[in-house]
Amino acid sequence: MNPKLSEELAQQGFATVSTAPPLRHIDEIALRLESLESDGPGSRTALDQDWCWQLAAFLRSLPVLSEVLGNLVAVQCTYFDKRAYANWLVPIHQDLSIPVKEFVEAEALTGWTRKQGRIFVQAPVDVLEGMIAVRFHLDDSDHGNGPLRVIAGSHRLGRIPSRDCARHRAEHGEVDCVVPRGGVILMKPLLLHASSKAVTSRRRRVLHFVFGPHALPHGLAWAQAA
Repeated sequence: MNPKLSEELAQQGFATVSTAPPLRHIDEIALRLESLESDGPGSRTALDQDWCWQLAAFLRSLPVLSEVLGNLVAVQCTYFDKRAYANWLVPIHQDLSIPVKEFVEAEALTGWTRKQGRIFVQAPVDVLEGMIAVRFHLDDSDHGNGPLRVIAGSHRLGRIPSRDCARHRAEHGEVDCVVPRGGVILMKPLLLHASSKAVTSRRRRVLHFVFGPHALPHGLAWAQAA
């Protein structure tokens, strides 16, 4: 196991890996993504594609990531594409919603919604604490093209009311998560994070994989899992 990476993820809520998949694969992946491109920020349905399942399995098999991910399974992949004509921002927040197969009546489950034809629910904190996001970068992510910004350690505060997010940022500050093309950012869903608009014309494409436990409580089931 990579104790430094695991410890950093546990303590800070995020960790970076400069190079994960071989760079020669990135152009091939970019070609596959052409069918998902749109005028908006991207697509939540990348995992519908066979090549995306294969990429998730490949990422999980890499020695630098496999022991961190353990037995978690890929349950979602969102494609983000920030560029000149789709230059968007994301306010400070936690990732609370997970994609599930169907509605389940349970007092512990709230925030049901549909996005791009998928059913989402805000998961219990203990489920979110066991999940890890893997953000694979197809372009350099630098301080100018709207990188991920995080509040280190905020994942250890549990579920934070949205009204308190800005206060935590003011009190604790932010970190820009910059990685080169082919790099990976590991992130806990409860980590407070945001993203500003880019101030340069450099494109920033990211495949945001979410890995979670095989089984879910309250009779829930993942919409997709492998």
